[in-house]
Amino acid sequence: MGGAAGAGAVAAAAAAAAIERMRQEEEEMTAYTSQDLSEGWEFKILRSSANVFKSPERMKAVLAEEAEAGWILVEKFDNGRIRLKRPVSARAQDHSLRFDPYRTWTGMSDTTQGLMIAGITLAVLAVLALIIVFVATRR
Repeated sequence: MGGAAGAGAVAAAAAAAAIERMRQEEEEMTAYTSQDLSEGWEFKILRSSANVFKSPERMKAVLAEEAEAGWILVEKFDNGRIRLKRPVSARAQDHSLRFDPYRTWTGMSDTTQGLMIAGITLAVLAVLALIIVFVATRR
């Protein structure tokens, strides 16, 4: 099972590198002018590991919820990331929201999804190991 652990480590490193590339890309794509900031706007990027922004219905639902906190769509980067802005004055209503207005994930985060995949992989490997042990001891 050492091979599986090694493959898991390689996959984890590749995922971490992909996340870092995305963050670097976001920094380059989201240059804010001093005018943007001086006019009383704040910005955030909302991410989805399940690419929910591919579905117009799901994106509309997410944007409706974000609008409760005053966030409006600036641009869609891809099916997993959108950039939003809101007036700084919208902070005054944050206490009445049922969600964190500064959240950066909708749905399952990459970390949670990765842990879930790792857990399922380990469970499958454990079942395979039990089957092998069971078959080997029956001979």
